[in-house]
Amino acid sequence: MRWKRVLRHLLTDQWSVRRAFPPAVMRAIRDKIGEQERRHCGELRFALEAALPLLRLWRGQNARSRAVELFGQLRVWDTEHNSGVLIYLLLADKRVEIVADRGIHNKVGDAAWEAICGEMQRSFAAGRFEQGVSLGVAAISDLLAEHYPPAEDDSNELPNEPVVL
Repeated sequence: MRWKRVLRHLLTDQWSVRRAFPPAVMRAIRDKIGEQERRHCGELRFALEAALPLLRLWRGQNARSRAVELFGQLRVWDTEHNSGVLIYLLLADKRVEIVADRGIHNKVGDAAWEAICGEMQRSFAAGRFEQGVSLGVAAISDLLAEHYPPAEDDSNELPNEPVVL
């Protein structure tokens, strides 16, 4: 089982990312995040990684631990209302993880994030990558809009541009 995962990660490269997420799709995701963020005081980030390096695989790192690591590195936790949310996709594992700051997570809970991840993964499994991300961004924004309505002085605290690692 472990060698199959290593092989998947070795074979999933930046070309795999560009096939699933060509520049037009990345622009659409950026625009969708910007559009949805106008509905609330939350902040969304989308990070995409083709595969984990061999050393991380050897150590047994999974998508969840990598997402938590990136949540800190991308400073998603550092928002005024503690309402930052990271959507992380590890393409080689076809795994989606959502990591939310404590403010929104305490109001929403694990079940909501898991349901959104499940919907996104179903879209990805069918090869509908743009639709999957769009669905996830909209669903997360619905939750953020419910708990963090827009404010007049709200600023865009984090870039909307997808991050490709």
